[in-house]
Amino acid sequence: MSEADTPLRPVSDQAHDDMVLPFAVEPLDVRGRVVRLGPAIDEILTRHAYPPAIARLVGEAAALTVLLGAALKSEGRLQLQTRSDGVVDMIVVDFDAPDRLRAFARFDEARLAETAPGAELLGHGHLALTIEQGSDVARYQGVVALDGQGLEEAAHQYFRQSEQIPTFVRLAVAESLTGAATNWRAGGLMLQFLPASVERQRRADLAPGDAPDGAPIPEVLDDDAWAEAKALAGTLEDHELVDPTLSSERLLYRLFHERGVKVFAPQAVRAACRCSDERIAAMLRNFTQQERDDMVGDNGKIGVTCEFCSTYREFDPADFKAE
Repeated sequence: MSEADTPLRPVSDQAHDDMVLPFAVEPLDVRGRVVRLGPAIDEILTRHAYPPAIARLVGEAAALTVLLGAALKSEGRLQLQTRSDGVVDMIVVDFDAPDRLRAFARFDEARLAETAPGAELLGHGHLALTIEQGSDVARYQGVVALDGQGLEEAAHQYFRQSEQIPTFVRLAVAESLTGAATNWRAGGLMLQFLPASVERQRRADLAPGDAPDGAPIPEVLDDDAWAEAKALAGTLEDHELVDPTLSSERLLYRLFHERGVKVFAPQAVRAACRCSDERIAAMLRNFTQQERDDMVGDNGKIGVTCEFCSTYREFDPADFKAE
């Protein structure tokens, strides 16, 4: 059965965590994805015991990475990385298609303690998105400047500059209280305007850096369908993206029921790291003998902790000396 022949059915109120749901609002020429992360993001954030402000930022980065990475083929990989002079000087999130997610952040605890609640933590630097789709496809990297804006606006900038596809992104992270336990949740919504006519995608050019001060910049109005889609998506509340009782289908129906929304097969997401004894041993072999000797601890072993999953491993230095 083709997508065009997909029968109508009632909206499902069955909520699923750690899932990406692709969808289309065909009357508005919009396609998108909604992600809801529960146990997967809670495992990642809890493992690192991040302070709440850091956890929220990493959760946003993870949700954004999944929204983008879910479009990759089964062997693809997408990495989001920020480097900046902010309180959080680095975030790295890896999504290995079709479903593996891992993340970590590096931050200055002293500066965080002096930072007002709600203040932007990224500072000035850059955000890079690196896409690998297998050995037969060239690696792609898009970079956007971080100038104190959040990840949502950085994502909008990326699509304006690199993809040139009208795109709307919304991210949310929250702690959910279940009984005596507190669990982290994250969610995200992405819309893209993909009309058959390229002319309808046209949007205002970026301000030319070499233009004289006061030079007029031609105004380009959004297509009516895209303006409507953004207005509808703009009614979304943060709590709706992280509500464990609200299904993704019901959420999409709330937003687009007047136009009709079509959903496709969901994609599962799980917290999983690529590290292993073999990978780390191979990394250690790349060091010189002197460098490995300097790594030996008081117990006579080389200890290595994975930055992503915090797994600690020990290696016998003698295993490398005969090589």
